[in-house]
Amino acid sequence: MQEPRSPFAKSSVLIVEDDSALRDLYRSALRSAGHVVVAVPDGADALRYLEQRRPSAVVLDLALPRVGGRDVHRELKARPETRDIPVIVVTGTDTTGLNPNDFASLLMKPIDPDMLVWTVDNSIRRTRARSAKPT
Repeated sequence: MQEPRSPFAKSSVLIVEDDSALRDLYRSALRSAGHVVVAVPDGADALRYLEQRRPSAVVLDLALPRVGGRDVHRELKARPETRDIPVIVVTGTDTTGLNPNDFASLLMKPIDPDMLVWTVDNSIRRTRARSAKPT
């Protein structure tokens, strides 16, 4: 049995991507790295999922049907129980007006699956390090 590549194996990742081929590619890469992955095709499904579960990270497209990625992100950051979940935006849309500091990472499509895994792992690591620091 192959060992997971990620030191964050068993971390959960929510993928929000309307393109089924990309959704499958991201899911496959993150699962191969040892993550538990849930993938949904739109923002409405993402928000419904987030009412019940707290993933370790969210991979979010901005151009989504029903509820857009910017709205999903705004909702995540507005809720105390989800505001610390790192959001990795992977988009092919115009990012004018976005502040990259509002996200754990902002990546432009197309993206190499290994880069996505690295970015997710790094975002989870940084979030865990921040929450482990005494206040």
